[in-house]
Amino acid sequence: MKSFEEILDFAIDNEQKAHDLYMDIAEMATRPGMRQTFLEFAAQEMQHRERLEAIKAGKLPELDQARVETLGLSEHLVDVPVEKDMDYQSALLFAMKAEQRAYDLYAGLAKATDDPNLVTLFEGLAQEELKHKLHFEREYDDVVLGDN
Repeated sequence: MKSFEEILDFAIDNEQKAHDLYMDIAEMATRPGMRQTFLEFAAQEMQHRERLEAIKAGKLPELDQARVETLGLSEHLVDVPVEKDMDYQSALLFAMKAEQRAYDLYAGLAKATDDPNLVTLFEGLAQEELKHKLHFEREYDDVVLGDN
């Protein structure tokens, strides 16, 4: 990617893909709580997309820059594919890994630019992805690990 616009288009596309994926998982969900969780995260990914589109239009939004500490669960677990009959544990694991990849993307974009406004923007988006990951890690810890 050579231009700021290309970077934003790439990020917008990734947010759309995350939204679509969470919607697909929500549609496959058999537990109402699981369905609702993924619908909420799909909506948040759409908000990220809208925020990036606003940036592309020249508006720099305020983002919370507070650092988020995750539980680090997904780093010790293997990737799982999305499957029609996936259980809640697998869905949570998939979501944790997806949010980690989104964080890595934005953290990488922050490091790839010299523009302080873009660094702030991408670091803020990275922290939002870590918030999502933390949510899924807590749910995993409560529901999956809490049962063991």
